[in-house]
Amino acid sequence: MSLSTALNIAQSALQSTSRQTSIVSRNVADAQNPDYSRRTAVVVSTAPGARVVQIQRAASEVLFRQNLSALSSAAGQKALSSGLDRLDMSVNGVDNSNSAAAAIGKLQEAMQLYSATPSNRNLADNAVNAARDVVRTLNEGTQAIQSFRAQNDAEIANAVDDLNSLLSQFEDNNKQIQSGTRAGRDVSDALDRRDSLLKKIAEYVPISTFTRGDNDMVITTKDGTMLFETVPRSVTFTPTPAYAAGTTGNPVYIDGVPIVATPGAESTASGRIAGLVQLRDGVATTMQGQLDEVARGLISAFAESDASGGPLPDAPGLFTWPGAPAMPAAGTLVNGLARSISVNPLMDSNAGGNPELLRDGGANGAGYVANSAGASYSELLIQYADRLETPIAFDPAAGIGNSASVSAYSSNSIGWLQGLRKDASNAVETTSALATRSAEALSNETGVNVDNELSLLLDLEHTYEASARLIKAVDDMLVALLAAVR
Repeated sequence: MSLSTALNIAQSALQSTSRQTSIVSRNVADAQNPDYSRRTAVVVSTAPGARVVQIQRAASEVLFRQNLSALSSAAGQKALSSGLDRLDMSVNGVDNSNSAAAAIGKLQEAMQLYSATPSNRNLADNAVNAARDVVRTLNEGTQAIQSFRAQNDAEIANAVDDLNSLLSQFEDNNKQIQSGTRAGRDVSDALDRRDSLLKKIAEYVPISTFTRGDNDMVITTKDGTMLFETVPRSVTFTPTPAYAAGTTGNPVYIDGVPIVATPGAESTASGRIAGLVQLRDGVATTMQGQLDEVARGLISAFAESDASGGPLPDAPGLFTWPGAPAMPAAGTLVNGLARSISVNPLMDSNAGGNPELLRDGGANGAGYVANSAGASYSELLIQYADRLETPIAFDPAAGIGNSASVSAYSSNSIGWLQGLRKDASNAVETTSALATRSAEALSNETGVNVDNELSLLLDLEHTYEASARLIKAVDDMLVALLAAVR
């Protein structure tokens, strides 16, 4: 081997060692970056003594897919759990202090006190005031639910905008990867960026991916809807500016296919958007139905009947609604009834009415008078109190059975929401743990181990020393040769 060949070998070794060292240094620098995949410098020998460093990026397609799926589930459950907490606080208040059940409980107490002393007008006023609090709770609860739905609608609109922005960024990144792959350039940084974008996209909708030639990637949703293929597919949503009971929110469309969220607090639907849709159109509308059914039950419980047992139909008494003097249909949900229910002004002293009509009857005419000639009897008051504890038919569409007393039904509504919150909270813990573990497994496979990298640096240092000795030996030989020639 000639001296020039030995020198070329040494120079090639120094160059490859320098490249390897820079890769290891980059690995160490980005060891804490969760979106960074470890680079490996692979040395390939070509001509005698010549060495080329090729960069390989660590990847695990299986673990990455699992991580994307876990991220979607965790994001959907977090959105659902957080929304349930906000809904509970806005409707029921701290420790359910603002709930319909709490207000009905106070009304029952006021009715018991009044029935014990039916001649006391102050107690009559207290009972009507308690009824007014029940109405306020139902009215404000409805308003809170519809405000909550409008807020969710705005959050869905923001999520759709974010998703479209991410898909636009993904398009630019995907083009960069394709052009770099065709040109033979190192596209590791661009691939890291693409994986980071995929993780963010997966938080909004569950996705599947596959890679074609030149590292071109295609994205579909879990149900097979095309999300990205060469160009982003359109994700569209038309917000609803205001909500009322019975208003149906607009769906989110991906390439013309609507996102569908399943019911329940442990929904199989994944992604933040599906969680928000479920809150808006599933949980909130069901809870509104329960308030409407409580309102219907109250109107029924305090309805006035023909005092003589004659043919006069029942009519709203203490609680009334815009459809009076007719009664709401039994066992049938009336959308928005909790918002329109009110205290009968004929019994409300604040509206110039007589609260003692609650004891005597007659708000709907003489045929409904139970206590005549000014007699202070409590039978009618006791009947009203008993009706609050007597099972009646409820619409099963409201989600908590078809038969219960008004008092029990209002309490069951609280239990229903608390059950959803508990299920959602448990699901958040499960899905978050899965997301964390899948990320750890992926990191173990593709992340950087600083100890290993530092050990590799020591090996590269030894390689550098060997190359330096070879150059020194060649230099000594050349010096000796030139000295001999002189």
